[in-house]
Amino acid sequence: MCWKKALAIAVIFILCIFQAGCSGGFHDRNESAGQEGAANDYIVVGFSQLGAESDWRNENTESMKSSFTEENGYTLIFEDGQQKQANQIRAIRMFIQQEVDYIVLAPVMETGWDTVLQEAKDAGIPVIIVDRKVDVSDEGLFTCWVGSDFELEGKKAAEWLNQYATEKGIESGDIHVVNIQGTKGSSAQIGRTKGLADAARANGWDLMAEVIGDFTRAKGKEVVESLLKQYNNINVVYCENDNEAFGAIEAIEEAGRKAGSNIAGGEIMVISFDGVNEEAIQYMLDGKIICIAECNPLHGPRVQAIIELLEKGGTPEKWQYVDEEIYSVDETVKRLTIEGADYEVTILRQKDKK
Repeated sequence: MCWKKALAIAVIFILCIFQAGCSGGFHDRNESAGQEGAANDYIVVGFSQLGAESDWRNENTESMKSSFTEENGYTLIFEDGQQKQANQIRAIRMFIQQEVDYIVLAPVMETGWDTVLQEAKDAGIPVIIVDRKVDVSDEGLFTCWVGSDFELEGKKAAEWLNQYATEKGIESGDIHVVNIQGTKGSSAQIGRTKGLADAARANGWDLMAEVIGDFTRAKGKEVVESLLKQYNNINVVYCENDNEAFGAIEAIEEAGRKAGSNIAGGEIMVISFDGVNEEAIQYMLDGKIICIAECNPLHGPRVQAIIELLEKGGTPEKWQYVDEEIYSVDETVKRLTIEGADYEVTILRQKDKK
C-alpha cells in the first residue's frame, strides 16, 4: 500500500505549491519589477487624473508620473477620468479595494465627492487633492490640497489689462471683452471668471459675454467664431487657458481680424492662462497672445514631499499654493499691485524662447 502513501504526499505537495502561488496579495505587486524581498517597501499611490483636455493637464500628469517612480520608491496606479466624475469615483473605489497607501485626486469639478472621500477616510487612506479644489461638508475628508490660486491668477490678468488701458489712455467704456471660460464648475473656471468679472464691474468695462470653451482649442475656436459674428466691437478676448487662446486666434484671423495689442487700431487683444509649453511662448513672441498668467502644473514634487512628511508622522499644511508668474511681450506694464502685494511682470523676448 506504499503507493497510497506516496500519492497522498504528492497531493499535499501540489496543494502547498498552489496555495503559495495564490497567496500573493496587493502588496506583492512589485515583485515583478525585480524587487523580490522588498515588495512592501514601495509606497503605492493611486492617482485619479480628470483627463487630458489640455497641454497643462498633460504636463501635470507627466509631473506625477516622473515623481512617483520605482526609482523613487513608489508604485503609481494611474487612472484617466476622461472628463467624467463618475469615472473618477469608480477609480477611487478601485484604489480603496486595492488598499493603496495614498490617493491623489485631480477633480473634474468641485462638488459631489463627500460619499467617496468618506469611504477613503473610513479605509484609513489619506487623500491629497491637486489642482482643482473640492467642495465638501467636512474638510477632514482630505488631508491637504496642492494647486494654484485661480482667483489671484484672474486678478493678475485683469489688473494687467487695467494698467495697460490706463497707460495707453484707453477709456474704461472702450474695453469690450468676452470671456472664454473653462470647464464649468471647475476651480480654475470659477476663480478666473471671478477675477475678470470683479475687475469689469470695478473698472466699468463692457463684459459682453461669458461662454464655455471647455479648456480646448476646438471649442475655443468655435465659440469665438460665433461671438465675432454676434459682436463687431470685441477688442479683448480673455481665454481661461492657452488651448482656448490658440483656437480663439485661429477664429480671429479667419475672420480677417488681427490678434495683437493695438486695441485702438482695431486689433483684438488675447489674454490667456497657463504658459506651459513652447507653442504658448511662440504665440506671445509673435505678438498674438499679449499676456499670460502662469499656472504651474508641476505638482508631482510637492505631492511627493507631502507623502514623505506623512510617512514620518508629520502634518502638512492644509492649503499649499504653488508659485506662479505673469508674462507679457509688451513692456507697458512691468509691475502689478494687488491687495497690497506686488507682482513683477516677466517680459518675454526672442531669446527667452524655450
